[in-house]
Amino acid sequence: MSEVEGHILSGDWPPGYRIPFEHELTEQYGCSRMTVNKALSELVKRGLIERRRKSGSYVSFPQVQSAVMEIHDVKREVQSLGLDYAYRLGERAVRKMRAGDEGRIDLPLSSRLLDVTCRHFAGGRVFCLEERLINLSAVPEAETETFETAAPGSWLLGKVPWSTAEHRIRAVAASRPTAQALEVAVGAACLVIERRTWSGGVPVTSVLLTYPGDRHELIAEFAPSAPA
Repeated sequence: MSEVEGHILSGDWPPGYRIPFEHELTEQYGCSRMTVNKALSELVKRGLIERRRKSGSYVSFPQVQSAVMEIHDVKREVQSLGLDYAYRLGERAVRKMRAGDEGRIDLPLSSRLLDVTCRHFAGGRVFCLEERLINLSAVPEAETETFETAAPGSWLLGKVPWSTAEHRIRAVAASRPTAQALEVAVGAACLVIERRTWSGGVPVTSVLLTYPGDRHELIAEFAPSAPA
């Protein structure tokens, strides 16, 4: 059964590939059904495959690791996994600040915002939902940018030098709209990264990145502080 692992690790069987059924592997390798089941269970434990009820076993999509203290380009995250990246714009609207926005971006209620919702895909599956507010007084050129082909995060990284960033991380249960956007079950565990950036003390953008919880984790590297 090491050949099955070899097919996965070599990329011959890419993420999402359906592995032959147990009876097919039994015939192919001339071993017992129990041996096949045990081998597949071990691959599940190692995160290489996932079993779907009434459907079979599939090569798992790699779990994403993000460093907490970095500003990420979602497209690069996906490409670093060796998966095809796709982007799809959802809604885009120019509007004024409204009740509730002050919790996300610290601006007067008279301020004008660009409100953008979009989705990122990896290997044909929804990778994350992006909900972003952009301060148009800080980035006026964003008002005429359609974002139909370029994601706002990537665009901003190339346009506006940021001087300060804040990350907030929390776990949530997917609401119905979020579940539909991520193509997961209502109530499924999700990881939300809320990021705010400033340039010279002026708020630039606030973004909520919502990921399916079983496909994303955060990492942080640090060292002990120097003794006094």
